[in-house]
Amino acid sequence: MNIDVITIFPGLVEGFVSWGVLGRAIAAGRLNVRAHDLRAWSTDRHRSVDDEPYGGGAGMVMSPAPFFEAVDSVREPGGHVVLLSAKGRKLDHGGVARLAGHAQLVLLCGRYEGVDERVAAVADEELSIGDFVLAGGELGALVVIEAVARLLPGVLGNEKSLSFESHAAGTLEYPQYTRPAEYRGLRVPAVLLSGDHGAIERWRREQSERLTRARHGPAPRAAER
Repeated sequence: MNIDVITIFPGLVEGFVSWGVLGRAIAAGRLNVRAHDLRAWSTDRHRSVDDEPYGGGAGMVMSPAPFFEAVDSVREPGGHVVLLSAKGRKLDHGGVARLAGHAQLVLLCGRYEGVDERVAAVADEELSIGDFVLAGGELGALVVIEAVARLLPGVLGNEKSLSFESHAAGTLEYPQYTRPAEYRGLRVPAVLLSGDHGAIERWRREQSERLTRARHGPAPRAAER
């Protein structure tokens, strides 16, 4: 998969994707992340990409032209363009899986007081990572990149783990423990030490459903998953 990020801070993206799972995926050729400086598509000598808002108001608004020109330059046939925006649809696991099905993603990152509303016209969709406001779209883009990359074939060392993770089947993941069996009076549940794989599986399923009910309401029925 190719992911192109349009930002005024390409170094933020380049530094993040060079580590961990993403760095290994890029080195193995499973993923290609390219960070582009939006200012490269500015048309004035100051390389400005923002201007004062029509109608007045505080701050600066990012201009539409550099975003349109950037998308024209980097979008491949069939590429999917996403504008990271606090006004966008909230990203969830289903949305991540859908994005992972595209051969290319182009992620547009705003700054300052936001982007000119017309930028939405060059995007296929607007996405938000939560009901809060950040200083820019870069962190949202990085969330998208990591979440999508983990679903790509060959990126994770143990792909079976994906099916047990929180949200993968509409439920939260069961609690996990490792050695020691007791730490500062906190004990690992006895069932996990029993060696009874059937009992362990039942416990994990019950814990997953309990956590989901407590935090998100009733878990979906098996037939609905």
